[in-house]
Amino acid sequence: MRPHRRRRQVVAGCGPWAVHYIPGMTVTAPPQAPHEWLHHLQDEADAAYLYTVLATLEPDAARAGVYRQLADIEARHVAMWEALLREQGHPLPRHDPSLRARGMAWLARRFGPTFLAPLLLEEEGREVKGYLELHRQAPEGPAGATALTLARESAEHAESLASLSGSAAEPWHKTGAGGLLRNLVYGFNDGLTANFGLVAGMLGAQGELNLSGHAVVVAGIAGMVADALSMGSSGYLAAKSEREVHEHEIAMEREEIRLMPDLEREELALLYQAKGIPRDQAEALARQVMADPERALQEKVREELKIGEPESSPMREAWITGTATGIGALIPVAPFLLTTGPWAIWTSFTLSMLAHFGVGAARSVFTGRGVLRSGVDMFLVGFGVAAVGYVVGEWITRLL
Repeated sequence: MRPHRRRRQVVAGCGPWAVHYIPGMTVTAPPQAPHEWLHHLQDEADAAYLYTVLATLEPDAARAGVYRQLADIEARHVAMWEALLREQGHPLPRHDPSLRARGMAWLARRFGPTFLAPLLLEEEGREVKGYLELHRQAPEGPAGATALTLARESAEHAESLASLSGSAAEPWHKTGAGGLLRNLVYGFNDGLTANFGLVAGMLGAQGELNLSGHAVVVAGIAGMVADALSMGSSGYLAAKSEREVHEHEIAMEREEIRLMPDLEREELALLYQAKGIPRDQAEALARQVMADPERALQEKVREELKIGEPESSPMREAWITGTATGIGALIPVAPFLLTTGPWAIWTSFTLSMLAHFGVGAARSVFTGRGVLRSGVDMFLVGFGVAAVGYVVGEWITRLL
C-alpha cells in the first residue's frame, strides 16, 4: 500500500490577511476599499504631518500648542478611518505624507508658518464639504456617522485656524459678487481696447495693401459685434454661475444647521457679539433663532455668507455687459463711418485715447487708486495696444 502523501499548505499574506490554502484552492482577495475613503485617510494623514510641521516652526508657544492639538486630532481622524476600514474588511494602506504634503512642508520651512496656515485653512474647508457630501449621499451607510463626526471636527479646526490667521470663518463657502456698474465699466473697457487694437492693425495693413477705408469699417464693425457677443455671453455665464454658487452655498448652510446645530448656534452667537450684543443676550438670541431652522438659515445667509437677494438676472447681465462692450468697441470705428481720410484716423485716435483715460478713471472706483493715476495707466495701455496693433498689421502684410 502506497503511503498517504499530505498536501502541503501554503501561507499567503501576513497578519489578519494571512490565508492558508492548499493547491487547487480558490483564494478570494480582500475587498477593495472605496477610493473616496482612501483619499480622506491620506488627507487626514497629510494634515497631521503638516500641523506637526507648523508646531515645530511656530515661534509663539501658544500658537504652537494649538497646532500640536490639531495634529493630535488629525492623528485620531486617521485612526477613525483605519478602524472603519478594518470593520468593513478592507486592508490598511500605507499613508506616509504625500509628495504634495512634503512640498508644502518644504515651502513652510523656507517661508515660515504664515505661508502654510492659509493653505491648511482651505484644506479644512474642502474636507468639511467632502465629509458633508459623503454623509448626505448615505447617512445610514458604513461611513455616514464617521463622515458627520469628521465634518464637525474639521469645521472646528477651520474655526481655530481662522481665529489664528484673522481670516473669515467657514472658508468652505465661496461667495463674491461683481456689481452692475463694474460689469458696465469693464465691458466698455474690453470693447474699447480690443477694437482699438483691431482698427490700428487694419490701419497698419492699409499702407501695404492699399486697403480702402471700407475695409477698416468692415473689420471694425465685425470686431464690435464679436466683442459684444463674447462679453455678453461671458456676462450671462458669470451671473448664472454666481447664482448657482449661491444656491449651493445656501443649501450647504441648511445642511450644516440640520447636522451641526450646536456649532452653528455658537457661530451665530459670536456674530451677534461682534455687533456689540452682550454675550448672554447674544447666546439667548442665537438659541431663539436656531429654534426656527428657516429663520436661522436666513440669518446665517445674511450675516455670515453675506448673500443678499440677487440684483440682476443672467439675461440682464448679458444685455448690459454686451451693450457696454459694443458701445466701447464702436468708439474707434465711429469716425470711419463718416469719412475715410486722415481726419477719421486722428479723430479715432483722439476719441479712443480720451475714452481710455475716462474708463481708467472710472475703474478707480473699484480699485481704490487715484483717479488721475488710474486714468493715465489706461491711457498708456490704450496707446500700447494701438502701437502694437499697428506694427503687427504692417508686419503681417509685409510677411504675406
